[in-house]
Amino acid sequence: MKRLLALTLAMIVPGLAVAQPFGNWKEQRFSLFSGNKWSQSADGVSVVSDGAVSLIWTALPPAQGNVRKASWRWSVDQSVPATDLTQKGGDDRDLSLYFVFMPADVAAQNRNASIRKLLSVKEARVLMYVWGGEHARGAVLPSPYLGARGKTVIMRKAGTGAHHENVDLAADYAKAFGGAKTTLVGLAVSADSDDTDSTLKASLAGLQLQ
Repeated sequence: MKRLLALTLAMIVPGLAVAQPFGNWKEQRFSLFSGNKWSQSADGVSVVSDGAVSLIWTALPPAQGNVRKASWRWSVDQSVPATDLTQKGGDDRDLSLYFVFMPADVAAQNRNASIRKLLSVKEARVLMYVWGGEHARGAVLPSPYLGARGKTVIMRKAGTGAHHENVDLAADYAKAFGGAKTTLVGLAVSADSDDTDSTLKASLAGLQLQ
């Protein structure tokens, strides 16, 4: 009921920040035998990744498709080594927060699709805000897996600490892909330690869309 009320208010009052609850985000593993250990609460998620990789994700209702900004808190207590995030098969990172966009008509056609399907749609565009790697803050890098559909935006280099982030999705979309932002259809959080066979411990909370 609270989330429905918040979504209704967001439609009536443009620019109102709406908290994104965790608790029932779905896990997507990339191996039958390996995955991260996720712990979700209403406000956030924590993860332990021990030589593994997986993500958790949620679809968004149409009412949130036009959001233009986002904010969140995240922390890393144990970090993977710094890696080259443009290198396929050698791109471990502590945390990535995905924002998945596509044109409104394509979004409607894929409203009940899995995250694997959403990421494979040719019209999809994915901004991945990353804590990890050895790149400068603000760098926009090509994704070694998504091709033209995905861009990595560096927020923090690999390492421990705690930070609060505010991002302009519309501006970052234009910088990464050109043109106006399309419809936001889904969110995901990933942690990746399999290439370096290392261990990371991290958390993300207070995610809000505006």
